[in-house]
Amino acid sequence: MNYLLRRLITFPLVMFGVSILVFVAIRLVPGDSITAMLGTEAGLLTPDQRQALAAYFGLDQSWLVQYGRWLTGVVSGDLGLSVTYGKPVLEVILQRFPLTLELACLSVAIAIGFGLPLGVFAATRNGRGSDLGVRIFAMMGQSTPSFVVGLGMIYILSAGFGILPAMGQYVSFSQDPIGNIGQLLLPALTLGLSFTASVTRIARSAMLDVLSDDYVRTARSKGVPARKVIWRHALPNALIPVVTLCGVEFGYLLGGAVLVEQIFALPGVGRMTLEAIQQRDYALVQGAVLFVALNFMIVNLVVDLAYVLLDPRIRLGSRS
Repeated sequence: MNYLLRRLITFPLVMFGVSILVFVAIRLVPGDSITAMLGTEAGLLTPDQRQALAAYFGLDQSWLVQYGRWLTGVVSGDLGLSVTYGKPVLEVILQRFPLTLELACLSVAIAIGFGLPLGVFAATRNGRGSDLGVRIFAMMGQSTPSFVVGLGMIYILSAGFGILPAMGQYVSFSQDPIGNIGQLLLPALTLGLSFTASVTRIARSAMLDVLSDDYVRTARSKGVPARKVIWRHALPNALIPVVTLCGVEFGYLLGGAVLVEQIFALPGVGRMTLEAIQQRDYALVQGAVLFVALNFMIVNLVVDLAYVLLDPRIRLGSRS
């Protein structure tokens, strides 16, 4: 509990630092939100009209005043108003987040479901041809960009065989579960392939280390079946680096896989943030980055707590 409380206390400090960075960074992007919002029509504005719009959106104030007003709203739960959507920022984010969360969960499930068994399989056949084949697959999966995999899957599975839809009007899981899964399967496979390769390599390396430990050799000398030694004795202790990798990747995916969401025309958090940057929608960019940072910290905290469940010898927050 002491460790948990200390970690929770750091959350506001990290969020404060992130808020400063994103506030300054988005304003260093050339252009302004009024021009980005109106496009070519911005040239038709008179100086008085432009000044009135700047005052309406609070852009006529200094950065310090703008940040203070925005931070005061954030503390009270108000992330501001999106000039692109004309809605509160929090409402826009929560509308897009379920898709991103589902896509992240599917990608992680695919990576663990395929990568972990492949890593264990390769470790138990170290130096053999099957081990070499798995390692080549992992290297190819990690070195191939996600947009290349996505375009290839669209061409083969959608355009070629018509097995899965490439894109279309997004439907939520509650409205049409089958249509929803069918629409997200290709993007999840695109993200999951590279992630599967990473999980395979980490699982193989961790298993090789664990299989050489004394307690594994002792279990084998006592006549414990090989399958039980691998899956019940060795694997739990090899999962810690895999869990760490999954936590980092899951936190990254919660921020939105921009390229994949763009390729498959998915209205997720990543695509929303990219469009907000292009439109200089300051409030939406700032709110989205804060939301992603909070999710990332929560995921990292859950991963740290999972270490204790996997290995009781670990004591969080202990002093040497």
